[in-house]
Amino acid sequence: MEKSNYLFISYSALISDTCWQIRKEGHNVKLFIQEETEKNIADGFVDKVENWETEVAWADVVVFDDVLGQGTIAKKLREEGKKVIGGTPYTDLLEDDRSFGQGELKDSGVNIIPQDNFCSFDDAIEYVQANPSRYVVKPSGEAQNKKQLLYVGEDENGRDVVQILNHYKNVWSEKIREFQLQKRIMGVEVAVGAFFNGTEFIQPINVNFEHKKLFPGNIGPATGEMGTSMFWSRPNKIFESTLSKMREKLSREGYVGYIDINCIVNNNGVYPLEFTSRFGYPTIFIQQEGMLNPIGEFLIQLARGENPNLKTRSGFQVGVRVIVPPYPFTDKEAFDTHSNEAVIIFRKPNQEGVHIEDVKKIDGEWVIAGNTGVALTVCGCGQTMRKAREQAYKRVSNIILPNMYYRRDIGERWAEDSDKLMNWGYL
Repeated sequence: MEKSNYLFISYSALISDTCWQIRKEGHNVKLFIQEETEKNIADGFVDKVENWETEVAWADVVVFDDVLGQGTIAKKLREEGKKVIGGTPYTDLLEDDRSFGQGELKDSGVNIIPQDNFCSFDDAIEYVQANPSRYVVKPSGEAQNKKQLLYVGEDENGRDVVQILNHYKNVWSEKIREFQLQKRIMGVEVAVGAFFNGTEFIQPINVNFEHKKLFPGNIGPATGEMGTSMFWSRPNKIFESTLSKMREKLSREGYVGYIDINCIVNNNGVYPLEFTSRFGYPTIFIQQEGMLNPIGEFLIQLARGENPNLKTRSGFQVGVRVIVPPYPFTDKEAFDTHSNEAVIIFRKPNQEGVHIEDVKKIDGEWVIAGNTGVALTVCGCGQTMRKAREQAYKRVSNIILPNMYYRRDIGERWAEDSDKLMNWGYL
């Protein structure tokens, strides 16, 4: 195996586990983290740099892990001849600006959910009162990274949405400059995604089911993610109805990386919700459990514009996020009191399927780093979703971490969801 040099450029250490996995495959890896409060993440696991620009000449491939302007840098490096995993200003905008992303889908012939974009909370409140219904409130721009601000309305007259909009007006108006009200469609929430090599989608595609609410039963505040279940598939009706229709636009941009579109599906059709035009987290860690190709070799082939001949496991993968206070909220005092540098203990010396997130290594021990409380993603695989769940939770039970919590129902809804999707002809 040829040893390659990988430079990862990250805002907040989202990609640290993948860096570690590639290093374990024998490659040279350097990681740059921009956010000051996150700089200690992955200490002891990978080599860090303070200035990524001085390392570009060294790198065989440069990897970006987010949007929010990283696509501009990625495009510039690509134009200078570097091999890059990352987006463009256009693909960043697909995710950062929800209304733009929906407009591009519509322009590509994809049916979209009725929606309106607002810069004024008063205007949005007036709109809901004049058009009572269930709505989803979705902040745009940087505010959408605070996942607890996404609100899915339950009241058929929109009274809960009006209450939330009034709260956001009083508390979040400085952060939420623009937001979207989207008519709520009932059905199965499912995402389809695929890697793109600059000209075409790499098969198989990935079908995944996110679990964003904090508590089992899908209740409580929204989070970045509490866990995901997935499987690899031939292109299906959901993919062909949505993401596949973006191929020409992505090819024109020379996009290289992973792209995903979350949808609501029912017996009337497929309704796209939003793009993730980058790696998903913890999606990429769970995907690695189902990929037979070494991830380092796969990424450099992708960056070269090749078809890496992706080989994947049959069956299912489940990933469970293990977290500590204050997640999903931001509270420095709570983090320092309950979580900072808490030691992760393994009952048995088996770390198979365990992926680091906000973790560093001190004297050989894994300890909590950063400030958000996202500790680990623990994965399992199986020929059935039940077997994948059993393996994942057995691995979670091997972990001791003070104050840790996690959802115990990741992948549980598959039995009902799969019946619906099969009956409607999507899988």
